[in-house]
Amino acid sequence: MTVAARATIFDLDDTLLDTQHLWPKVCAAFAARHGHRWRTEDTLALHGNGAWAAYVAALCADATGPDEVIEACTDAMIGEVDAGHVRALPGAVDLVLEAARHGLTGVATASPRRFVHAALDRLGLSARLHTVVCGEDVTRAKPAPDAYVRAAYELGVPPSECLAVEDSPSGIRSAVTAGLRVLAVPRNGTELPAEVADLPTAHARSAVHARPVLVRMLRPDLAARASEGALRRVP
Repeated sequence: MTVAARATIFDLDDTLLDTQHLWPKVCAAFAARHGHRWRTEDTLALHGNGAWAAYVAALCADATGPDEVIEACTDAMIGEVDAGHVRALPGAVDLVLEAARHGLTGVATASPRRFVHAALDRLGLSARLHTVVCGEDVTRAKPAPDAYVRAAYELGVPPSECLAVEDSPSGIRSAVTAGLRVLAVPRNGTELPAEVADLPTAHARSAVHARPVLVRMLRPDLAARASEGALRRVP
């Protein structure tokens, strides 16, 4: 018998938020002020990178450190929030609300706390979440399991009874290592690398397609009853 998950923990950027182009934009602007010309490979390196600030700092020719990167880029991203440029991905808000109907909910992200709370407040999701773990809250970023371990602990639910919703290979590894089941929703429907593709319990093409999958994982009893009802209707 499938054991229902009691809590859902969401990644934030590119899982709930459409920030695929915004973080590279603000990081590129910061790097340009410090003598680095941004490249396509820099954008790719940011995706799911919990050590993003250290990566950007290393691109700069002067003595810039991760703390300076975080401060400046967070200010810039909050400006994007205030300008209305940070939006939820299609179906993402409904996905969180659906999860909240069936259990506890949280967020585990490498993004800075000031940005995270500004974005969640803007989307009206803060009141629906029981915990929010940000980049400052853990020593080791994804793919280390720390963020998901902490989120599960704060929810008071064993990791084995939590469901993670993730888009990136790094985040998927983090959640699996922490002991969570994973619903993978890769951004733009991209294929996961072969070494990661078999790690999630389930996959969906988008947050919209993820909703019925999430319900089945949180309420397998409902899925079983629906299946039994369909069988009874067969002549």
